[in-house]
Amino acid sequence: MSDKPEPDEHKPGTTQDEQLLESPRLDEFTHTDTWRVFRIMGEFVTGFDELATLTRGISIFGSARTKVDDPDYAAAQETAALLARAGFAVITGGGPGIMEAANRGAFEAGGLSIGCNIELPFEQSSNPYLTRGLKFKYFFVRKMMFVKYSLGFIIFPGGFGTLDELFEALTLIQTQKIRNFPVVLFGTKYWEGLLNWVRDFGLQEGKLTEEDLKRLHLTNSPAEVVKIIVDSQSSFLDPANNVADEYQYRDD
Repeated sequence: MSDKPEPDEHKPGTTQDEQLLESPRLDEFTHTDTWRVFRIMGEFVTGFDELATLTRGISIFGSARTKVDDPDYAAAQETAALLARAGFAVITGGGPGIMEAANRGAFEAGGLSIGCNIELPFEQSSNPYLTRGLKFKYFFVRKMMFVKYSLGFIIFPGGFGTLDELFEALTLIQTQKIRNFPVVLFGTKYWEGLLNWVRDFGLQEGKLTEEDLKRLHLTNSPAEVVKIIVDSQSSFLDPANNVADEYQYRDD
């Protein structure tokens, strides 16, 4: 995320998410949370309506703090451009950094570039590379849209928000709530420590199985990212497009 002011621990929340998560106070109307359900329902309806026709989306996540001159920015931009040319829509959180890079790559390649932004206590404006932009008040509604309208996740280096999306997807895969859903980690150096920890502790101590990690991939190549996505969806692609063949050996 961008620079933000220090939170006031005693100040009431200013966003809908904050207000929902606050513990009830004795002086509050007893049924405030009950009525908030209708606002949540409305946000689900709006999201479903806006994205109803999206069938080949790929969500790309990463740090909002990534600068334009960072190699990760260029890699995300290239990855999104390749995905757009292969017929996929690119979905991001709609903000700066890696999100901007991915939307920019898809936008400049002539593809669908979708941003699902979030209301925050500090401003996170949408980047200018969107063909369709949505603004959510609730994180869990927004996360539903990422999963529901994506065929897979691509995870670039990032912080807690990025890790949240990563482990959300892995949990849904493990519990078989979603299937045939590749998760691609981009950046070997950045992610290898996490993967070593997962293998050395999670697997070795029996907390995880090899099957749990079956859909988790690691690469430094934008072309390989696209190949992983295409291969995972090969049974759903039109053979006439020859998309899988195009990326079989491409590494430029």
